Amino acid sequence: MFHLNSHKKKSARIKTYCFYLVFIIFTACSTTKYNYKLGEEHFVRSGETLYVIAWRYGKDFKDLILWNNIKDGSLIYSGQVIKLTAPDNFSKTTKKKTKKKIKSSSVPNYPISLVNWDWPTKGSIVSSFSKNQGTRTGILIGGKIGQPIVAVKDGQVVYSGDQLIGYGNLVIIKHSDEFMSAYGHNASVLVVEGEMIRKGQKIATMGNDLTTQPRLHFEIRRNGNPINPLVYLKQ
Repeated sequence: MFHLNSHKKKSARIKTYCFYLVFIIFTACSTTKYNYKLGEEHFVRSGETLYVIAWRYGKDFKDLILWNNIKDGSLIYSGQVIKLTAPDNFSKTTKKKTKKKIKSSSVPNYPISLVNWDWPTKGSIVSSFSKNQGTRTGILIGGKIGQPIVAVKDGQVVYSGDQLIGYGNLVIIKHSDEFMSAYGHNASVLVVEGEMIRKGQKIATMGNDLTTQPRLHFEIRRNGNPINPLVYLKQ
C-alpha cells in the first residue's frame, strides 16, 4: 500500500510539472492581446518592438534606448525587461549628451515639414483630439468600409499588428527621430514591419472602430507625446 501511494503521489507531481511546462510554453508563444498596466517595467512578449512598447506607455523610444542601455539600435528580445523610467543616477545633462549618439535603427531620419501633411483618408472628423482625455490621443475620421488609408509622410513601418488594446489592426510609421504616425481600426493592412513607405502610399483599408462604425483612428506623436494632428494636416 505504501509503494502504491508513493507511486500515485509521484505520478501526480509529474502531471503537475507537465501542466506548468505546457502553460509556460503556451504563454511564451501566444499572440494574445495584452492590456498592460502602467508601471516601471515591461516584460517583452513575442512580436513586440521597442516602438510599440514606447507607444503603449506614451514614452519616447529614444528614452527607452538610453534607460535600458540598448546598444544595438532598437533591437530587443522576448523575455527582456524594459525599464520605463529613468535610473536614479540619470540626469537631464546625461540625456542631452547621450541622445546625440543614438542610432535608433536603420530608419532614415527624414527632414520633416511641420505643415501641410497629407490627410490619411477622406472623410469628416467625428471625434477631435483632446490633450486632457487619455482616450482621445488622436482624431477619428469617418468614412466607408474598405476605403484607402495612406501614409501622411515618407517613413518606415515600425509596427503592424493588433496587440495594442483599443487600436484594432494598427500601423505605426516612423518619419524621423521625432515624429511617428499611427493608423488604427483597419479592415486590412497592406504593409509589413520594416517596409519603406512614400507619402500618399496606400497602407491599409478602413475598418470599424469600437462602436462598429467605419472610422480611422489617426495619431501623430512627437518624441512620444500625442499632438493635435490638425496642426500638421493640410487645411
